[in-house]
Amino acid sequence: MRRGERRVHGGALGKAALEEQPGPPAPPQPNGGAPGAERDGAGLRRSTESEVYDDGTNTFFWRAHTLTVLFILTCALGYVTLLEETPQDTAYNTKRGIVASILVFLCFGVTQAKDGPFSRPHPAYWRFWLCVSVVYELFLIFILFQTVQDGRKFMKYIDPHLGVPLPERDYGGNCLIYDPGNETDPFHNIWDKLDGFVPAHFFGWYLKTLFGFDPQAHQKLQSDKAQLFYKQAGAVVLYFHFTSFTLMIRDWWMCMIISVMFEFLEYSLEHQLPNFSECWWDHWIMDVILCNGLGIYCGMKTLSWLSLKTYKWQGLWNIPTYKGKMKRIVFQFTPYSWVKFEWKPASSLRRWLAVCGIIFVFLLAELNTFYLKFVLWMPPEHYLVLLRLVFFVNVGGVAMREIYDFMDDPKFHKKLGQQAWLVAAITATEFLIVVKYDPYTLTLSLPFYITQCWILGIILVLTWTAWRFFIRDITLRYKEIRRQKQEHRHEKDKCLSNGDGHSALLDEPNGNKPRERKL
Repeated sequence: MRRGERRVHGGALGKAALEEQPGPPAPPQPNGGAPGAERDGAGLRRSTESEVYDDGTNTFFWRAHTLTVLFILTCALGYVTLLEETPQDTAYNTKRGIVASILVFLCFGVTQAKDGPFSRPHPAYWRFWLCVSVVYELFLIFILFQTVQDGRKFMKYIDPHLGVPLPERDYGGNCLIYDPGNETDPFHNIWDKLDGFVPAHFFGWYLKTLFGFDPQAHQKLQSDKAQLFYKQAGAVVLYFHFTSFTLMIRDWWMCMIISVMFEFLEYSLEHQLPNFSECWWDHWIMDVILCNGLGIYCGMKTLSWLSLKTYKWQGLWNIPTYKGKMKRIVFQFTPYSWVKFEWKPASSLRRWLAVCGIIFVFLLAELNTFYLKFVLWMPPEHYLVLLRLVFFVNVGGVAMREIYDFMDDPKFHKKLGQQAWLVAAITATEFLIVVKYDPYTLTLSLPFYITQCWILGIILVLTWTAWRFFIRDITLRYKEIRRQKQEHRHEKDKCLSNGDGHSALLDEPNGNKPRERKL
């Protein structure tokens, strides 16, 4: 949907609709929309969606510029064809041809692809990430169809420093909170993991893989400053990652379940990847409580502010004051409207399975971060690892909104959104690459006590599912039928005791036939 076509909640559609209805807009609801999943009478807004007022201004900034992009692209290709001399380097020409092909596809997608649910800061921004998703999925498919040696060798074409096996770091060596053997700093184990941890974690758990890098274990030893940088950069990642999780999922319980479940997965898989081995206080105090918990708390506060914010949009040139213009520019980077997510997993079997599937995909995407760099021999600080995680932060929000719309209102959203489909395909393809490139690591058997714990957990979940959606429903249905029969028998006995000889309830299905027979 283009900017000029964006719906204005309350019945108006863009600028043309505003011209047809010159009257003042209806006042917003006092609470911005009561909780629920039903749409209003116009069928344009769910009750969980905020009221939005838009004057429909369609400026140069919002137009598609398809002809402009086509003209610039043609000029660039003409310049390369007519004025540049083609180098006699096959590898260089191949790389440049692939990059040019990707850029042309991105230009096409940004101007022609279908808009998603988000429109701020600009719909073209989200169309760009949609096209990047397609490119990334095609790249993964290409890697999947290579042999293990050729796939790792191909990574050298992207960066000559890749293709070298890197050892993982074990964080569970010394777990003493107070180390009496270190007289200078007995709490050095805590400070080593806490340096820059809390403030940096706010800017990204999507860079968490940096924690797995041991600079001293690399073939080229890094300086102390570089080690501190990697440690702090790795600390940066966890915090913002869970803040972004909160903004994607918009539910405190689901975020905490994902946080705790990932720590259990680290416990379970530390025999496969050594960097999963951490101290108990690193798992539960620093990760779950301090970093993830603080990130989720800040995310929930942001959600509260966004749900109470007034979404009233005016064109920049329609605002008279400079302060108002600057405020409008800043708010351009906030959502156009806000939808409160009400997952309600226990309301139906369909929603329960959908929520379990969402949690499973989230955890699988997190595990893919560690396993991909392990099987493709990418150091955690490499820019490809960081770009992948930044990519998931951008596409994850759109995918979650599309999944929620599809699950919450299947009559209005008849198919799964394009970004959600691509994210699911990318996550599955990454896992298949891990399975193909290192099946030995994945098939290392779990310790017996870990297996027992997972079997017990699965049995509990399946038992609760059977009770909640089958046994409980059957029991309630049986009780309801028995209650209706008792009420029916009571009404019949009451009619007989009054001397009617006939029950009015029995006469209703047959219409006037008893009366005609009596006459």
